[in-house]
Amino acid sequence: MTFLRHQLDNGLEIIAEASPQAYSTAFAFFVATGARDERDEESGLSHFLEHMAFKGTTRRSAEDINRELDEIGSHANAYTSEEETVYYLAVLPEFQARATDLLADMMRPALRSDDFEVEQKVILEEIKKYDDEPPFGAFDKVKALHFGHHPVARSVLGTTESVSALTPELMRDYFRRRYNPENMVLVATGRVDFERLVEDIERFCGAWEPVESGRESPPIETRVGLEVVPNDRAFQEYIVELANGPDSSDDDRYASRTLATIVGDDSGSRFFWALIDSGRAECASLSSYEFQGVGIYLTYLCCPPDRAEENLATVRRIERDLEQGGVDDRELELAKSKITAHIALRSELPIHRLFAVGHGWLQRREYRTVAEIIERYRGLSRDDIHRVLERFPLSECSTVAVGQLEKLELA
Repeated sequence: MTFLRHQLDNGLEIIAEASPQAYSTAFAFFVATGARDERDEESGLSHFLEHMAFKGTTRRSAEDINRELDEIGSHANAYTSEEETVYYLAVLPEFQARATDLLADMMRPALRSDDFEVEQKVILEEIKKYDDEPPFGAFDKVKALHFGHHPVARSVLGTTESVSALTPELMRDYFRRRYNPENMVLVATGRVDFERLVEDIERFCGAWEPVESGRESPPIETRVGLEVVPNDRAFQEYIVELANGPDSSDDDRYASRTLATIVGDDSGSRFFWALIDSGRAECASLSSYEFQGVGIYLTYLCCPPDRAEENLATVRRIERDLEQGGVDDRELELAKSKITAHIALRSELPIHRLFAVGHGWLQRREYRTVAEIIERYRGLSRDDIHRVLERFPLSECSTVAVGQLEKLELA
């Protein structure tokens, strides 16, 4: 594999992990914009814009986009998070030029008012569906509880009120500010003709006008709290907890992810043996996520309401046992084996490497090979895990419970 990079005069970066032996090619535009970059009156716009990119351009209708995606046999989609919006597709190498032409064109959507009104209704229905399905918006609620008014607490979907108030003019202004070449990266993985890629992207995107974007990253002032939200539609109790963790630039993120595997992986973890294998809970997991300037541990517990307090007490006991006694060699080695095997297996497909390469570059302007990442995990020691536990105690968390209960006693 070879890492390649080129930057256009307008600031747009093109990076590639080229693998001549691959059978496919994957491309994505990573846009450094998400829910945290929105103003109050813009809440939900990043996700809304993701929808609008598929509604047509000055050169292609929505039907044209879908037809061409089918013609080149692509696997294509997009997603929006707190701090990035990603548009991606995977194709056979012979369709590289058509794929990048289509993808680049989609990055300059028409943003027609009639399309806006239609998609606004679609997104409002999506918000209702999100609020109606377990865990009934608990993740957004716990972010707001834990981070208060910090931008990272914003809902990716927005709210019914905020999305209803959006206008085409607001969207066009947001697009102009955020979808500029200096705020975007084109990423390619697999069997890539990089020289041809640079020539094509220069032709497709070279005239895009650079505009200063930036991102606010105010200091984090978290708070530990509890919110119980009764919901008579819920048959289970859904409990989500948020604790601080390493951010995207913190080298302890590797230890953090490994700790999350030890504690809350879906097989063989401490949560699994205490809560899932015993039949006391339907789901009990711990995950680690990193953002710019802030990281989180997310605990998710789903169980019968009459077992919620008992199970939450078990979660807290496991967390405090870890904080006091750390991890043992065996569970550390098992976690490292799981993680490194997962990385190696997923990396065999260019579409999977696409996200690792693009996310690392967007967050840190850093490229690491699969071998380097695996070696970083293999080199972790118990001291690394204990250090991250000391820096970011799991038990210092905010809790939101949604379900039948009207109150919840924490251990």
